[in-house]
Amino acid sequence: MTRIDDTPPAWDERTQLTTFLDYARDTARAKCEGVSAENARKALLPGSPLMTMSGVINHLRWVEYYWFQVVFLGEEDRGPWTEEDPDREMRIAVDFPLTRLLDEYAEQSARYRELVVGNDLDAQAERAIRDGLHVDLRWILLHLTEETARHNGHLDILREMLDGTTGD
Repeated sequence: MTRIDDTPPAWDERTQLTTFLDYARDTARAKCEGVSAENARKALLPGSPLMTMSGVINHLRWVEYYWFQVVFLGEEDRGPWTEEDPDREMRIAVDFPLTRLLDEYAEQSARYRELVVGNDLDAQAERAIRDGLHVDLRWILLHLTEETARHNGHLDILREMLDGTTGD
């Protein structure tokens, strides 16, 4: 599995935050290298029937959409989830090739990278989260890094169970 280095090219706060988020994103993509279409759709954890490699990648894509476009920019929520099916992004992922999901995730990450460059880290989100709190862009970057890193652990487990491949 190949990944980028997590050492930032500069030591300012923005570069460090974006380098770690990119590192986590690239790690998620690397964990999917060489996975067959069939294996990408397999749910191997009995207690988590939606936990597939495709499902995790699609979830990561839509989580970033939610935090950047819905919360930070205040756009209308056009995500695939519904009140009846709040995890729908994971359920529908098996209907698409993993390569497509990875390409969409990479393209979206590039757009969000530009969004981050164009905004101050102290900029407040347009929409409030729980308790009426308006988080700033810095918090969103930290949250997405944590979320992506946590799901990389799920991808680790799934990949090892699928074909024995392990990585860092």
